[in-house]
Amino acid sequence: MRRVQQVQFTTCEGWLPPGKRAAVCFNVDDIHPATSQDHVEAGGDLGRGALGHLVRLLEANPSLKATLFVTPDWRLRHLVPTRGWPTRVPFLRNHIHWSPRVPNGRFRIDRFPLFADYLNTLPRTECAVHGLRHAHPGPRMAVEFQRQSLRRCGRMLEQARGLFVAAGLRHVPGFAAPAWHTPPALCAALSQAGFHYVTSARDLDTPIRPGALAEGSGLRGAPLASPAWLRVGPSTGRPDGRDGLVHFATNFQATSTPDRAHAIVEAGGLLSIKAHVFKAGGGLTMLDGLDDPYCEFLGRLCRQLDNRYGDTLWWTTFAEVATRCRNSAH
Repeated sequence: MRRVQQVQFTTCEGWLPPGKRAAVCFNVDDIHPATSQDHVEAGGDLGRGALGHLVRLLEANPSLKATLFVTPDWRLRHLVPTRGWPTRVPFLRNHIHWSPRVPNGRFRIDRFPLFADYLNTLPRTECAVHGLRHAHPGPRMAVEFQRQSLRRCGRMLEQARGLFVAAGLRHVPGFAAPAWHTPPALCAALSQAGFHYVTSARDLDTPIRPGALAEGSGLRGAPLASPAWLRVGPSTGRPDGRDGLVHFATNFQATSTPDRAHAIVEAGGLLSIKAHVFKAGGGLTMLDGLDDPYCEFLGRLCRQLDNRYGDTLWWTTFAEVATRCRNSAH
């Protein structure tokens, strides 16, 4: 198995358009066709469910855009362990799923044409890949990419994209790793497969200052408030990383304060706002679940930013920023 080197980051230059002082991106994770009749409502109820919150948020804030990270073949039924003694048996515990999964193909998006059609019609949104099944044997149940080889990662990415195409889901070449974990083999596979960007690092605590790096979940050492080239060494076939992957860090969510958002804008950075499509399900309650209170909070924040900074703010998406980074590199 080919050894893949560790990742490195280089800040993108010239990523802001002329006349813009900072940028705002908003993204929503874990979208799949499960309905309120299933283990969790994750978009399957369309406008009657969680996606209705998104639509109303976008309608009330016409500057805001959204990236929807969609899992092509969701398999998790629970987000916490439900099996007992097998999870305590050495060796076995790392090779079994710690809770029962939904049947194979139950939420494969090409079996839900109305779901894909609905996503395609949402205003000011783009869809991107969020893993393949969002499940893995062993204690890190939702961390789909762990020790897979470069080749295996590539096959999984091919499957994920193939399901999007089969569903007729319009999408951009972006990727968010399930549970944040993005090992070097996955980064190299994303670059080789022609993906333009990946979002992994999340840091909600590090103070905003020049040169601040993400030291929280996922990849560490990435610029906290600006896009960066992600380089994985010779394995990518692109030694300088350019024309390859752009990395984005998450630096704001429901538990953050408006002061943090203003600090990022004042620093000339990228305010990257995170949400999960459901608030509660699978045994967990998401602090950043896209419910009414979070949408109201985001609506107030958007209006504050719009009133204070006006046209100097770039309300954009990850794909648009990645395209500008790639164009600026030439």
